[in-house]
Amino acid sequence: MQPVCPECGNELVQTGNGAHCEHCQRDFTAQARCPDCHQPLEVLKACGAVDYFCQHGHGLISKKRVEWAVSAR
Repeated sequence: MQPVCPECGNELVQTGNGAHCEHCQRDFTAQARCPDCHQPLEVLKACGAVDYFCQHGHGLISKKRVEWAVSAR
């Protein structure tokens, strides 16, 4: 699930170190969290693929299940 803008509800575009709302023209910090324990996920990047890993016992997390915590910069 893509993160959404807390201001207008539009999908955010992921940038190198966060997210950007093209509608509001605002930048946000987006943190991937585990849907089971709500702890931050480790982001694994290899060969163009991005995977998420929970270090608190839930293992690999599908990007469809990732919770996004979005806050203004």
